[in-house]
Amino acid sequence: MDELHSSTLLSIIQLAITPVILISGIGAFMITLTNRMARIVDRTRTLAAQVWQVQGEDRQHLVGQLAILWTRSKLIRRAVTCAGLTMLVACCLVIVIFISALLEKDLAVLMLMLFMASVLMLISALFLFLRDIYLSLRVLHQEVRRSLPDSTAPFI
Repeated sequence: MDELHSSTLLSIIQLAITPVILISGIGAFMITLTNRMARIVDRTRTLAAQVWQVQGEDRQHLVGQLAILWTRSKLIRRAVTCAGLTMLVACCLVIVIFISALLEKDLAVLMLMLFMASVLMLISALFLFLRDIYLSLRVLHQEVRRSLPDSTAPFI
């Protein structure tokens, strides 16, 4: 009987590994997101200090950059929220897997819903992350075009 119980427990743990792997992967993704957020915050502070020291077109440019950074920070904040919710829902899935085994109840529909919810939140986080990358590259392109004369920038 102990062998049967041990093998049952082993199969339950094997079922719970998938969401745990998802949590681990999202943890690495969260590091990337928080690093991007830190860079945005640092750049915003630098530009905010500079905006008061310049006038005219340069000031308008810096104000525009600050607006873009604010948009990027909102995208990253939403991505971090979605990634965090992905991990939270995956943790709930692990708990439901064990509760289902302990109570010998079929909670397959709940497990499927939790797994799908975590994957949908992950997709949302990745979409927001890609939007931030696209926006940051678009701004970089504008910066390069602004700083180089047309004759020295044939690649733009």
